[in-house]
Amino acid sequence: MHRRTLVALAALATASTLSAPAFAQSEIRIAHVYSKTGPLEAYGKQTQTGLMMGLNYATGGTMMVNGKKLVVLEKDDQGKPDLGKSLLAAAYSDDKADLAVGPTSSGVALAMLPVAEEYKKILLVEPAVADSITGDKWNKYIFRTGRNSSQDAISNAVAIDKPGVTIATLAQDYAFGRDGVKAFKDALKNAKLVHEEYLPTNTTDFTAGAQRLVDKLKDQPGRKIIWIVWAGAGNPFKIADMDLKRYGIEIATGGNILPAMASYKNFPGMEGATYYYFGIPKNPVNEAMVAAHYREFKSPPDFFTAGGFSAAMAVVTALKKTGGDTKANTLIKAMEGMSFETPKGTMTFRKEDHQAMQSMYHFKIKVDPAFAWGVPELVREIKPEEMQIPIRNQR
Repeated sequence: MHRRTLVALAALATASTLSAPAFAQSEIRIAHVYSKTGPLEAYGKQTQTGLMMGLNYATGGTMMVNGKKLVVLEKDDQGKPDLGKSLLAAAYSDDKADLAVGPTSSGVALAMLPVAEEYKKILLVEPAVADSITGDKWNKYIFRTGRNSSQDAISNAVAIDKPGVTIATLAQDYAFGRDGVKAFKDALKNAKLVHEEYLPTNTTDFTAGAQRLVDKLKDQPGRKIIWIVWAGAGNPFKIADMDLKRYGIEIATGGNILPAMASYKNFPGMEGATYYYFGIPKNPVNEAMVAAHYREFKSPPDFFTAGGFSAAMAVVTALKKTGGDTKANTLIKAMEGMSFETPKGTMTFRKEDHQAMQSMYHFKIKVDPAFAWGVPELVREIKPEEMQIPIRNQR
């Protein structure tokens, strides 16, 4: 009897050691490191919503790929680079995440890039924008569905870069703002850039910065534009209170989340280029996302919802290609040059730097009393091949 018990216990122990890896093999674990709280919380929450909706859509509601269950592990980096770095390391090592998506902030992303290289696992960057992520700080484990600063800037340059135009820029003093202005400046072919104004990310009083911008532009001939690149808190559009019209100075900017675009109502006719607005792209994926979002939230999907959804489409497309194999080198081979459908239409990961090539949208703001925000009406779609997006990673 005693011997039989020992044999049974030994068999049980063997079964339990076998079941742990067997269980792990039946899952694909995706860490999502993002700003659930912190200055970019609004963006982070939209990305998470889009990611879950996108995974659901891409798997036909099963949350399975090749018989493996997709498990999403949420991590809140609070917009802090050191925290993002340690959370990603813990996700790869302790949580056995097969790959990761995120983060929201460019500063956090730059801290996380070496971690992906150290653990030799994929980090799909969404929505952090700084060029350096797929530029000089890049490594082969990094892919990005989010647009980069160059895509933002070059599309905006396409919209306002005309002969006889004088431009000054207003941006936040960190990677997102500085990379954005650098890319914009590099893209200008006709207009003249006379001043770059950088302010702290937590600025609430824009008076001094606005005064410097006005002083640089007011005596310039022809059309005068302040181009704003800003993320998160603070309302840089307050600079309009300086009576810019008196000097014939206009404001231009890219797209933004719907609450931030409420201030666009004060600028009918304002031009720029945007990454996404729910009413612009016409394709089945966007229609599905818009319908699902209205069903669940009684409101349209926003800027970063589309990004999260695009990341999900990329992940599932890649996993289907590899037959559910999550080994980094297998995924890299599958994802380099891979095209996939998103709410913005087809995106393709450029082989050289893994940046997703994608359309942007030249818009003009229309004021419609039915909407709480300035409505970006499509002037035209700027196709990926129209934007000479530089490869900056010196691979």
